Amino acid sequence: MQTNKITVGFIGAGKSTHRYHSPFILNRSDKFIIKSVWARDLNHIKWDRLKDVNYTDDLNSVLKDPAIDLIIVTTPVKHYEFTKMAIEHGKHVICEKPFVNTVLQAEELFALGKEKGVMVQCYQNRRFDSDFLTAQRVMESGKLGDILEVEMHYDYYRTSIPENTDYFDPYHGYLYGHACHTLDQVISYFGKPERVHYDVRQLLGEGRMNDYFDIDLYYLNALKVSVKSSYFRIKSRPRFIIYGKKGMFVKETEDRQEYDLKRFYMPDHSDFGEDREEHYGTLTYYNEYHELISEKIKTVRGDYARYYDAVYETLVNKKPQLVTHEQTLLQLSMLEEGIKECK
Repeated sequence: MQTNKITVGFIGAGKSTHRYHSPFILNRSDKFIIKSVWARDLNHIKWDRLKDVNYTDDLNSVLKDPAIDLIIVTTPVKHYEFTKMAIEHGKHVICEKPFVNTVLQAEELFALGKEKGVMVQCYQNRRFDSDFLTAQRVMESGKLGDILEVEMHYDYYRTSIPENTDYFDPYHGYLYGHACHTLDQVISYFGKPERVHYDVRQLLGEGRMNDYFDIDLYYLNALKVSVKSSYFRIKSRPRFIIYGKKGMFVKETEDRQEYDLKRFYMPDHSDFGEDREEHYGTLTYYNEYHELISEKIKTVRGDYARYYDAVYETLVNKKPQLVTHEQTLLQLSMLEEGIKECK
């Protein structure tokens, strides 16, 4: 880095680059500059191009550009191959979740990154979901007492996706595509579990895509954390249900950042991603006088740009990585174990 700004190049020019990364990087223009975006076919880009950014179909022009400090891999496939190329060219790398397909691939890339002296990190922006941050605040308030059980749901009613997929690919199903969000949240907050139980299904039968999972993670002191998702939930279950010895907390709705992004209401708006009062969660508990209290909990502000704040601290101020190698390896080991019974 020639200045205290990090110059960024993207490998991938689709939804991930234009909806989930660049709006937050551009919102940190004092820290980052986007220089280049690579696409395999420039004629197939469906998104409005970023202003003052070079779009190219020459991958080497991005990999070999001495001005680019950080490459972000956002392609739907070939995460391992593209990440390895970037590391070999001496670039810091962020790769979309769940990072790569296997623990062995990840271990190889982390070792190569260490050899080359570059940061290699999985993109885990969901650590800054407002619902997850609110759940943390409630658990840390002490009002629930000891936490006994946490349920985390990530439901959709998108039946056309599994119904129109007539093959099984272990790495491109619901587990790899969505459990990578919730499992990372669990790992980042609760750490490594004592044991894990997997219920990973193909509701349409063998030879079809994985479209359901229900994973229980068990910790010391009787704590159980469950992450559950399905493509066939016409009414979503609450995003969070938390039970403690003194009460419970329910957050029905999920973080609104993605909702705003989908309607092109971007992070430069002051109320971007903010919950309305009707979306606040409900805390029910017994106080010190054994009175049953029910109160609405204002949602903590979520902000995916905080992921990039952490990246900046790592690259410029030499702070530890937000998403550690150990956390990514643990997540991948769970995905590998969970999918192995599907065929």
